[in-house]
Parts: sequence; structure tokens; C-alpha cells
Amino acid sequence: MPRVLLVNDTDKPIADLREALQQAGYEVLADAAHARALLHAVESQRPDVVIIDTESPSRDTLEQLAVMNAAAPRPVVMFSDAADNAVIRAAVGAGVTAYVVDTLAPEKLAPIIDVACARFDEEDKLRRRLADVEQQLADRKAIDRAKGWLMDKRGLSETEAFELLRGQAMKQGLKLGDMARRLLSMSDLLG
Repeated sequence: MPRVLLVNDTDKPIADLREALQQAGYEVLADAAHARALLHAVESQRPDVVIIDTESPSRDTLEQLAVMNAAAPRPVVMFSDAADNAVIRAAVGAGVTAYVVDTLAPEKLAPIIDVACARFDEEDKLRRRLADVEQQLADRKAIDRAKGWLMDKRGLSETEAFELLRGQAMKQGLKLGDMARRLLSMSDLLG
């Protein structure tokens, strides 16, 4: 079962939620007293899931979620009384994986957490895939610029420039994109 970090962003006690999670078999970590402590709590306690109980997420809470999502992303389940569409969109934009407008029913906790974790995993795969595609595009641009520089400065054909670049990358044990970036960096120095 996942390790759960509870964040209480309300004045109401969350002992019932803690007890329900423990009865369902979750390991509940120490509470983060305020949303301001969210990133620190996530980095120090390394939960698998973050659950936030709030009447309505404040701007500070949403900002802290966005910071956490950028630095140490985790599935986030938010229980809230606010059913406003703008609030829900802001919460999801800040990194909330599952936004639940309902009373906390202990029997609903496990499926909600399971869905949040599954959704987070799928989004994480998409983020990694996007990062890979962006890296490939950046590599392609660097390679094309490096080939152009070699063609201009050494009078090579495109194929010759590519082969020279590839050969140097292999000799130095570098990826072709990294070799191209090194060449471009040196070309900036040489003019």
C-alpha cells in the first residue's frame, strides 16, 4: 500500500481521515501542518501519495502544489467543498491528480487513491515521452546547425559534414547531439 502524506488546509481535524486510511492499510506519514510545508514534507518524507483536505484551495496552497509538482511530483488527491469549475481547473493545473467534491467516505478512499496513482503514472509516462521528443528535436536542430557550420567552414557536402560529426562523436564516446553542441560552442568562440 502507498505511503500517504496528509495535508490539512482547513481548521477541521483530519483524525477521521487518518484513521480511515490506516484501517484501509495505508501507511500514513506525519501531517504537514500547513500547505506552506508541502514541498519540504514531500522531499523529507517521500510519500507515494499526497492527500489534501481543504474547504477551498487557497492561492498559496495551489502555488505550493505547483512548486511541489515541478520539483518532486507525486499523485495528489484533494478533498474539497468547493465545486466551482474555476477552482477545480486551477487545482488540476497546479498538479492535483484527483479532485473530490464529496464527504470523505472511508470505503471510497482506496479506489480514489488507486485512480489518482494510475492517472499520475500515465501522465508521468507522457511527460517523459514529451521530454524525449523535445530532446530529439533539440538534438536534430544542433546537428543541422553543426553540419551547416562544417559545410561552410570546411567546404564539405552535407553527407561529409554528417560523417565527420558522427566520427568525432564516436571517437569521444558522445551522443551525436552532444557532439554537435560542443562543436557549436567552439564555433562561437572561434567566430
